[in-house]
Amino acid sequence: MRTGADYLASLDDGRVVLVDGEQVDVTTHPAFAPVARTIAELYDIAAEPGSGMQCTAPETGATANRVFGIPRSREELKLRREAIETWARHTHGWVGRSPDHVGTFLAAFAAHPEVFADFSANVMAFHRRLLAEDLYVSYAIIPPQVSRATNASGWEGEYLQVGVVRETEEGIVVRGSQMLATGAAIADEIFVSCIKPLGPDDQDFALGFVVPAAAPGLKLLCRRPYAPAATSAFDYPLTSRYDEPDALVVFDDVLIPWDRVFVNRDTAGVRRQFFDTGAHVLGNWQAQIRFATKLKFIAGVARRVTQVNGVDKIPSVQEKLGELAALVSGVESAVLAAEYTATEDDAGMWLPGKRALYGSMGLQSETYPRVLAILRDLVGGGVLQLPSSARDLTSPLTSGDVERYVQSPGVSSAERVKLFKLAWDIVGSEFGGRHQQYELFYAGAPFVVKGAYCYRNYGYEEVLHDVEQFLSSYQIEED
Repeated sequence: MRTGADYLASLDDGRVVLVDGEQVDVTTHPAFAPVARTIAELYDIAAEPGSGMQCTAPETGATANRVFGIPRSREELKLRREAIETWARHTHGWVGRSPDHVGTFLAAFAAHPEVFADFSANVMAFHRRLLAEDLYVSYAIIPPQVSRATNASGWEGEYLQVGVVRETEEGIVVRGSQMLATGAAIADEIFVSCIKPLGPDDQDFALGFVVPAAAPGLKLLCRRPYAPAATSAFDYPLTSRYDEPDALVVFDDVLIPWDRVFVNRDTAGVRRQFFDTGAHVLGNWQAQIRFATKLKFIAGVARRVTQVNGVDKIPSVQEKLGELAALVSGVESAVLAAEYTATEDDAGMWLPGKRALYGSMGLQSETYPRVLAILRDLVGGGVLQLPSSARDLTSPLTSGDVERYVQSPGVSSAERVKLFKLAWDIVGSEFGGRHQQYELFYAGAPFVVKGAYCYRNYGYEEVLHDVEQFLSSYQIEED
């Protein structure tokens, strides 16, 4: 099993990561080193013999990380959920694109190699490598927002979205860009494709391939990082640990060898890889497991705030905590319901139930803002009237006043400030704002999630049948 030290060493590979107009070393730069250490901790957890995250992979015959395997029984699906929870609990759900996310998609791809036709061997070979090397794979599967009214073939300017420039004996040469590569700057590989529906004129952009983060000609233009501005772990406990980099991936005529190509100029194929393999279901179940863990953590912060403020016996406060509990337990229950209603597909892979899974996803854009709103209401002005930094608790000029005036009965000033700094990092910091936007659009625009995934996978035929059967059971009575 890969260790955290192995992972960190692999990042020193000359990858082109750009921040503030400069290329940086992700192993030392304050924007990337903290979250890279968090990922290293995940690998160390998985490498522990008693973690429950290890299995013998039938594809390799060797020990592998369970989160990268294909669940071939109901029991394996349960063990997969528990392994995902192990990682999610370590980050409290704040690392949205940990290695188990895209790794899950790749496992489902490998379970259905027939979907990839001539490239099926490439998919299976890369999955074996994922299992053997414990790789961290990110993905960039959304076109840049040049125009949301048309597809890339209708844009002015060639290859704004990544597309095939030419084919050679060695592979395809690609040019353009793709977003939103969360974690790519600290990943081993990037899976590049397009989940947005493409038209018949978009063949050049209908791709699926994996590329090393350090591939020649590949650049990662990162958003403004928040971790460097975190004055301390005490002041910004989440920002300082879990600030995942988001990046625009730019391809300057990058050669993708044929053995790394999954889909080539096939508009139907890019859709099939996500939906005909079950990858969209299995991958989003992982995301909901992580989401539930995050909501439970926020609920814990809210509950502790009411205890410290001494208001947890007030009926109106208990009502808010009750609503929060209902929201969180709804997501938790959907995760378990999807597992309970899981079925085996024609390849022998067990997939969570779509009705429960997509039902929870359809409400995510409403659930997360409401959870934050309840926490905001409960903390009130307490997150605004805080010492400017941890130094105010140690400086002889300020520590006495902080200790006297910023405290609660039975709770020291340091403990109170620590808690409310954590709450602010959730609701008010730039890190917190990024996470709200992330959860709002995690699975795409809310109207797409509800109108496509929820509507199509609910199973309205069943309930329509019940209504029609009932309507047919009575008629107009003649006088």
